[in-house]
Amino acid sequence: MASNYTHSLNLAVQAAKIKSVFPLSCPSINGGILSWKHNITPTPLSATYEVKLSYTLGKHPRVFVTKPKLELFPGETKLQHVYDTDKQWICIYYKPGREWDSNMHIADTIIPWTSEWLLHYECWLATGTWHGGGIHNLPKVNNQVN
Repeated sequence: MASNYTHSLNLAVQAAKIKSVFPLSCPSINGGILSWKHNITPTPLSATYEVKLSYTLGKHPRVFVTKPKLELFPGETKLQHVYDTDKQWICIYYKPGREWDSNMHIADTIIPWTSEWLLHYECWLATGTWHGGGIHNLPKVNNQVN
């Protein structure tokens, strides 16, 4: 009988994979939280963004753009596809759709998706249109997303 159980990759495995893909970076594990800060340049013509990833086993990874402060398209009051404009906490996948789970390597999914989000951000900043797809204008639930 087949099982629907998926094995979560532990934090050390996730950190090792990140280190193997990004050898100049230094992921850390402290208090059951995997943290990683790194610069991402989505294309050769793009700006460079410092991002911070925070992941606790059993929860969804959280990704923040820490530098620079992201600009808004003229006339807009908030960033597109974020959980929090002020914290620059970006939405890189639809959590209820289960597009990511803990048996997937963050280095192969979350980090490339972050780079893709940044590319779509740059296009939005230039055109005012979000071309990255996704779900728009969902109501907030308890102001937290796991």
